Amino acid sequence: MIRSELVQRMSEAHPHLKHSDIEDVVAVILDEIVETLASGNRVELRGFGAFSVKRRPARIARNPKTGEKVPVAEKFVPAFRTGKFLHKNLNPDQDSSRPKR
Repeated sequence: MIRSELVQRMSEAHPHLKHSDIEDVVAVILDEIVETLASGNRVELRGFGAFSVKRRPARIARNPKTGEKVPVAEKFVPAFRTGKFLHKNLNPDQDSSRPKR
């Protein structure tokens, strides 16, 4: 699902709200998630999951074509861990216990 589909489905579910207001709400929520992650903090949406930032340290990699060593700078990447409710809905036949991190 893309952002415009999300806005459309929310508009259909809540016809009393203006389409432009729903677009604004979705934009604000996503912007807040991005800003929070950019500041190095974690975003947790209970039952849905948690977004966090993981650090990938600098390393030396190899160019697969030439075999030449190439330095790769440190970087930060977003990570997502599903919440209990989402995990149960994606895996309804599995046991409710799942491995802890």
